[in-house]
Amino acid sequence: MSDFDPDSPLENDWNDRGELAWNEFDWERYLREQDEAIQQYLARYEALRHSADRIDAVAEQMGWEQPEVEEEEAAPRLEEEDPTAEYDAGDQVYTLHKNPVFIATKAIYLGLRRRWELAASDGAKVPAALAVGYLVSLHCGEEQASQAVHALDFGDYAMAVSLFKRALAELNHSLALLNGDLAAKHRAVAAYREDALSRLFDLREIWLRVISECREELDQPGEE
Repeated sequence: MSDFDPDSPLENDWNDRGELAWNEFDWERYLREQDEAIQQYLARYEALRHSADRIDAVAEQMGWEQPEVEEEEAAPRLEEEDPTAEYDAGDQVYTLHKNPVFIATKAIYLGLRRRWELAASDGAKVPAALAVGYLVSLHCGEEQASQAVHALDFGDYAMAVSLFKRALAELNHSLALLNGDLAAKHRAVAAYREDALSRLFDLREIWLRVISECREELDQPGEE
């Protein structure tokens, strides 16, 4: 899926944006806008949770499906840009927080965590060992995936693949906890599991797509 293309032009935006003189207030506003993007993704994902192609549909709604533009058509627009324009708008600045893989991962994990916190809030319904163990597993998977996106943005595709594989291992651990004997004894866990499985498999699908694209980049002959 092109939404998660590791060879995105955003990769080099850090070098092309010039000097950016933002204070703490500017960055706080920017980060809040990126937090809202995660919430928007989650809301759209929830609305399409019964759709078979929900990953691609949400990506399209987020505006990540961008048509390819021929170089001859793109050049005039670049020449018309004002080189003295200040970067005073959030949409002109790229950081990790705008990466589609990062947003999708954070949003789906947020949905998983919210539902689990609600289900596990009653100790009589969910054993403490399972409640804590599963939350730790979610956190570790999200952390490994976030590090993988860091590597992706820096163009280190081999490291990104390794980190996504670690995230997949943590995701498999989350699945194992939900499918374990301890979880099977509690209705609250069974109800959560029914909803969570599709979300976990969506995360797996997204990461596997990125891994595949990274390996394609690694297989290409190096430039002389």
